[in-house]
Amino acid sequence: MSSINTFARQTAILAAASGLVLTSGMAANAAGAPVQRDSAPASSIDVKGQVAAPVSADSSVKISFDRPAVTSTAAPVIEQPKPAVAVPAAAAQAAAPKASVQVQAAPAPAAAPAAGGLNAAMLSAAYGQLGITQDCTAMVEKALGAAGKPVGDLGPMQFMNYGTVVGTPVPGDMVVQAGHVGIYAGNGQVVSGGMNGSNQTIVHPLSWLTVTGGVTFVRA
Repeated sequence: MSSINTFARQTAILAAASGLVLTSGMAANAAGAPVQRDSAPASSIDVKGQVAAPVSADSSVKISFDRPAVTSTAAPVIEQPKPAVAVPAAAAQAAAPKASVQVQAAPAPAAAPAAGGLNAAMLSAAYGQLGITQDCTAMVEKALGAAGKPVGDLGPMQFMNYGTVVGTPVPGDMVVQAGHVGIYAGNGQVVSGGMNGSNQTIVHPLSWLTVTGGVTFVRA
């Protein structure tokens, strides 16, 4: 009798856990049923997972533990990013398009105009006097005379009256400053008399004159 009551209580607990309601007839039958030694086993469990209640002539209860089928969705496949491959600097430069660079040659420096006319005559006369001992004014007076412009004894600044002042000298122009006069020979050189402390006529750098003061270029 006690085993049947214990089984009934277990069945009621299983029914409550599964959300099923046991009928009152099953509980009454389980409480009042006599013990029979030769009867069938009090309970049986089928291979499908169903628990059968005690066999009774009036009623039977089956509890199903089958779970509803659940549809599962496969997790999406995420492609892993590929590692970046470093490109050597030399290869990157070789692959990059090369810009076309045009190099223009620097213009050649303008050559000093060649002496012509009066300038050529004056320069030739100045070179013809190299080595002569004389003062600077005498040398230029002779050069002007050779070019067809004879003059008397002049002071250095008076030669300004025998030509036109120019900004850029050419060979044969007069180089005039206070206290000196000469003939420009080109390439930064001047022919002058009265040099070296002994009145020599020589060729010397123009800077010898500009270092002591400004100069004026006069074209006859």
